[in-house]
Amino acid sequence: MSKAAIVTGLFLLTYLINLPFGSLRGRARKFSLKWFLYIHIPIPAIFLLRVLSHVEFRYVPVFVFAAVMGQFHGGKLQA
Repeated sequence: MSKAAIVTGLFLLTYLINLPFGSLRGRARKFSLKWFLYIHIPIPAIFLLRVLSHVEFRYVPVFVFAAVMGQFHGGKLQA
């Protein structure tokens, strides 16, 4: 499988993992423990997926962007 396909798949997976957490975060009181956890709980799973797929560290900003967009769009879903 090509590197571009793997990175694209991980991008989409990162986005989709963060959607429900963004929705939960949107309902939590800002800066509360739940709010903090909803932002940070998906990170180990995304890290594990990146390491197991042997994707280089230089792609991390792409996955951070996907995570932020997933959190943002998930927060809009709850409205």
